[in-house]
Formats: sequence, structure tokens, C-alpha cells
Amino acid sequence: MTLRSLGDYLETLRSVTPLVHCMTNYVAMNSTANLLLATGASPAMLHAPEEVAEFTAISAGLSINIGTISAHWADAMLTATATAQQHDIPWVLDPVAVGATRYRQTLCAKLLAAKPSVIRGNASEILALNGLASQGRGVDSTAATDQAVDAAVALAQKHGCIVAMTGESDWVTDGARHYRINGGHPLMPRVTTLGCGLSALVAGFVAANRDAPLGATAAALGCFAVAGERAGANAQGPGSFQVALLDALYQLTPDDLTTHAQLEAIHAA
Repeated sequence: MTLRSLGDYLETLRSVTPLVHCMTNYVAMNSTANLLLATGASPAMLHAPEEVAEFTAISAGLSINIGTISAHWADAMLTATATAQQHDIPWVLDPVAVGATRYRQTLCAKLLAAKPSVIRGNASEILALNGLASQGRGVDSTAATDQAVDAAVALAQKHGCIVAMTGESDWVTDGARHYRINGGHPLMPRVTTLGCGLSALVAGFVAANRDAPLGATAAALGCFAVAGERAGANAQGPGSFQVALLDALYQLTPDDLTTHAQLEAIHAA
């Protein structure tokens, strides 16, 4: 089974304008909202345990990011993901620095029980989440993407979900089909929260394309790769790059995405 043209997923996103409930970290809220708006989704940032169940139930998709986790946020995230599971709402887990502390590992184990539609992380996070030894340094990745490919496939198979592993090149797998996406720009790791925003964008794409979560995830990563490459062409540094990335996402057309995304099907050995 092959993917549709990546631009089809973007066209559907913009026609649907999915409401994405983003439970993300303090650092990422503003930038994540802007990235979703620029691409064509509708963001909302709610964290109060008293309202997350009610709001998740009316959302099209949910994005969970554990970057600045605390006890009441953790409880709210568990409530939100349980609600998403109950109502068949697609949701994305961003296991920020899961290898750094036991608290994060314990929380992620509980979140995984709620069956995420997609897990999006860097190579170190995917290795740690899969239970493999990793020397992850905070939110940074110290493992090359290629080193974690087997872990990504195993994680997808174990949890019956899509795994999107991002780095110098990105990998997307459902445990049986695997794709690599090249592109982006070296300035991307110099701007904080881009990965957080990407996870939320994946939630938007999957929410708008519920019948094709693998292709929708690949399209979200393809948007970032193409827009990042274009943004970096004239950026003078991280500041101008961040602004240019928003503009590039806003200006990206479905035809642009289909034509310029460097998507490659990878056949298992």
C-alpha cells in the first residue's frame, strides 16, 4: 500500500482546519500555536485537570508534550489521553527527555497505555522509550537517527502506532512500512521548541486525515523539511529563521509539498 501524494494531506488539513488540543510545555506554547496557525490548523492550549476531559472530547486531535512536566500536568495528561482513547480521538506523544529521569519514564509508561496514534521524538528519546540504553542529554539527541531505526520499528510494532523519529533525516514507520524524509536546514536545531511544534502539527495532520495516519505523519514532517529548507535560504541566523519558517509554512502549497518533499520508501532488510 503506497501513500497518497503528500500535498493531498496538506490540502485536507486546510479544508478541515482541525482543532488541536495541545498540552505542551511553557517554552513551546506560543511558537506551537503560531506553527499550527501558519500551516492551517486551529490550536488550543488547556492544562487544567478540571477541564481537559471536556475539551479533549470536542477536539479533533490531541498533542501531549512532557517538556516541563509537573504533578498536576501529569494527572491532566493522563485524563486527556484516557478521554482521547475513549472517544477514538487521535493523539501524539512527544516524550521530551524521557531518558533523563525516572519520573518521565514512569509517566510515559502510563501514557503509552492509552495507545497514542503517533510517537514523535528524536533518536535518543526513541531509544529510551523502547527501553534501550541511551546517553540522551536533556532534550538534545546524542544518538544518530540511523542508530535508532530498529528501536523505532520495534516501538511501532509493540504499541500498534506510528513512530516519527526526527533528526538530520526523519524516519516514519508503522512497524511494517518505513519512509525516510530528507530536507530541513542546519539552523533548525538552533531554534527551541520546533520539535514540540512539529509534534502538534502531526496531531493536526492525523486528525484531518484519520484514514491515513502514516501518510499524514509523513506529510507533516515533509512540510517542516521543505519549509525549513526554504526558510534557511535567506535567514541570517536563528531569529530570522524562526520568522521565515512561519512564512514558509503559510506559503507552502499542496503542489509544493508533493513536488519538493524528499520522501523515500525504505525496504526492511
